[in-house]
Amino acid sequence: MPDNVSLNVELLQHNAEAEKIAALAARLCYSDSDIKGLSEKVSASEQNDFIEKLAGMGHYSVFEHVSFTFGAEGVSRALTHQLVRHRIASFSQKSQRYVKEGSAFPYIMPPSVAGSSEAAAVFSDAMDYLAGVYSRLSRLGLPAEDARYVLPNACETKIIITMNARELLHFFSLRSCMRAQWEIRALSDRMLSLAFKAAPAIFKNAGPGCCGKGCPEGKFSCGKAPQVRERIARLKNNVGASGGV
Repeated sequence: MPDNVSLNVELLQHNAEAEKIAALAARLCYSDSDIKGLSEKVSASEQNDFIEKLAGMGHYSVFEHVSFTFGAEGVSRALTHQLVRHRIASFSQKSQRYVKEGSAFPYIMPPSVAGSSEAAAVFSDAMDYLAGVYSRLSRLGLPAEDARYVLPNACETKIIITMNARELLHFFSLRSCMRAQWEIRALSDRMLSLAFKAAPAIFKNAGPGCCGKGCPEGKFSCGKAPQVRERIARLKNNVGASGGV
């Protein structure tokens, strides 16, 4: 496994004045003023308080006007299979049909595997074997779209993700939860850290349910709400925090 395979997440693009756009959209619903006039009235201090009030009341529709695009690399196919279940989003992923893997493809090793020398050796041997099979099939003339059938979920991939702020809030509530799978939780935490830096009023209370009204998991709760709240608070102040990986 190459030494450079690690999670990297960047916020590639988001709406300029994201919070002003959301505040303006909300004001428009309750005003007979024209859009230019409303835009001039929405001051920075007012919009922050207003946005926090809207979020607290659960009036999230205006956040759909704000869009964020992230780039993620050093993630596994196991992660992206989960990620694309979030349907109110757009995804573009490295294609295994058109991009051939080399003789030793990069892969993601779970911490539980890496923590055991014996398990890590078994895992690495399996990856090496599959890489050999893939190479042999390619040499036999099979197209990449067919040779890829032997590639594992651990295979590293890259993906670009676009979500509006409302869907991001939903995404963070599910995927930054301790009950989420470890890798997608790490991705979610990185995205939350970056989104909070870009639009702190919108994402002030973002995170799993225990950061707000209470854990929605019932008897399946992790029972670690104080630690989760501390983790989320910490990552909002540290862009690039690993978030409990």
